[in-house]
Amino acid sequence: MTRYLPYLLVGVLFGFILIKAETASWYRIQEMFHFQSFHMFGILFSAIATAFVAIQIIKRLGKRKALDGQAIDIPEKPSGRISYIAGGVIFGLGWGLIGLCPGPIFALVGTGSIGAIVVLAGALHGTWLYGALKHYLPH
Repeated sequence: MTRYLPYLLVGVLFGFILIKAETASWYRIQEMFHFQSFHMFGILFSAIATAFVAIQIIKRLGKRKALDGQAIDIPEKPSGRISYIAGGVIFGLGWGLIGLCPGPIFALVGTGSIGAIVVLAGALHGTWLYGALKHYLPH
């Protein structure tokens, strides 16, 4: 169990940062969807840039290993697929209707938010449902 402690601590720190950055704020999310504030867009764009740079570094350094010794392999994904568009629309609709990004769900549960517990239950149910219906869906 102690080998997972660093991951738990980084997760708690990340959750703390998400809460302090107001990424879990319903008002901030509504401002973003109404194009009234750059706050959330700035966070999203900086996350995309950071992920892009990290992936490019991993790809250019060749075969690297994760902390558990497994090789890091980032497969190429096909572009222009309708499933990406449909998935993005469903994700965006859920985000807009719930007013909560999936990222800070656990952080909000940690703060004691009852609404976040309901959203987490829905997210887990949706994940289970996708797994059950995956064979019947186009990929």
